[in-house]
Amino acid sequence: MKSAAENLTPTRVKLNVEVPFDELKPNIDAAYKQVADQIQVPGFRKGKVPSRIIDQRVGRGYVLETAINDGLNDWYQQAVVETGIRPLSRPEVEITEVPDPSATDGQLTFSVEVDVRPEIELPEYSGLKVDVEAVKASDDDVEKALDDLRSRFGTLKPVERPAQADDFLTIDLTAKVGDEEVDSASGLSYQVGSGTMLDGLDEAVTGLSAGEEAIFETKLAGGEHAGEQAQVTVKVTAVKERELPEADDDFAQLASEFDTIAELREDLAKQAADAKVAQQGIEARDKVLDKLVELVEVPVPDTVITDQVEAHFNPEAGGHAAGEDHDTEEHRAEVKANTERAFKNEVILDAIADKEEIGVSQNELIEYLISTASQYGMDPNQFAQIMDQSGQVPMMVGEVRRRKALAHVLGQAEVTDSEGNPVDLSEFVRPGAEEDVVEASEESSDESAANVVPSDDPAAAKF
Repeated sequence: MKSAAENLTPTRVKLNVEVPFDELKPNIDAAYKQVADQIQVPGFRKGKVPSRIIDQRVGRGYVLETAINDGLNDWYQQAVVETGIRPLSRPEVEITEVPDPSATDGQLTFSVEVDVRPEIELPEYSGLKVDVEAVKASDDDVEKALDDLRSRFGTLKPVERPAQADDFLTIDLTAKVGDEEVDSASGLSYQVGSGTMLDGLDEAVTGLSAGEEAIFETKLAGGEHAGEQAQVTVKVTAVKERELPEADDDFAQLASEFDTIAELREDLAKQAADAKVAQQGIEARDKVLDKLVELVEVPVPDTVITDQVEAHFNPEAGGHAAGEDHDTEEHRAEVKANTERAFKNEVILDAIADKEEIGVSQNELIEYLISTASQYGMDPNQFAQIMDQSGQVPMMVGEVRRRKALAHVLGQAEVTDSEGNPVDLSEFVRPGAEEDVVEASEESSDESAANVVPSDDPAAAKF
């Protein structure tokens, strides 16, 4: 078999493939056997019908067509290997020549058009210069961490006053669409300011005492009437505040491995300092990737991006369920821009990983699986089985490899803060540091954690 690749655009190629009759013949023989198993001819057992009888009954042309259809994908895959292209889309095949059905020689020729991953030219990425915000853990950071820890051991006590921020309420809710009551619930627990229920609820309950109620307009988030505007009545049946334990040696012994509150404060200060470095590392990582995208011209295949955007909005294609994602022109433009950026990230980081010969060890993959499973609240073994059964393990290997490539570039970057001081990110870019960042950020602040969840990582594009 002969194959040749013709570049149509930087992201699309045309494969021209020639299959000689000698290589086509095994498929023809298999097609005769397949047809023989499917037809009944008097005087012959099923599966034992001679080729000449099959030619008379169904025609040699049908057998040839069957042979070509059955072998086409194998020949295409062989051409992909021979030409070294990296397909991104479904191939579009055109058969241009077939052997004469009555002949025993000739050849099959066909062409394939397919979108491919573009070849790029990497710039010199060693020593990229990036600036990050100067950050330093303050006494307020330590006090906040201590208060957060105390709140875990706090107790709730009823208070006879209007509800205010951070209070814990027991509430009843009734929702109406027009004059129809569509939902109701009683005895719900809610912390004022958490924003975990309905838009407008925080404003409605603030200032209410036990036994008082308020009415507010909101958009329902779930159920049959999800997305519809509703009138909601909320009644407060109890107001409680969290009573925190005293920050003393007894509390330090209860809440930590330390004997004194001074030792606990010292440890919280170190954690706060580590979290600040993690914030700088995240900022530097993102800025390094931004610089790479600025320096490298990456052609983007329109059809691939279009397919990804459609899959995002089409539930049947694995996108978001109806009602969870608003299909508007503005949102489509946003998703398209994000998808194009993710594609560029992936191409650039894969190219760097290839150049630096970066691999992924089994331990690294296991660590990534465990970390990702924890983000979804799943058992790591169950998560690994799901990934394996759905064929997603190679994708995850690619993500780990790209993360390592980005860490490699970041490790060579010159990072300074806004005050001109050099920033040491050696701990941030060491193997396994990203998992440490996730844990440290979760302990320090929700905002930081949101920036390091794997699905939001700009290096973790899923294509």
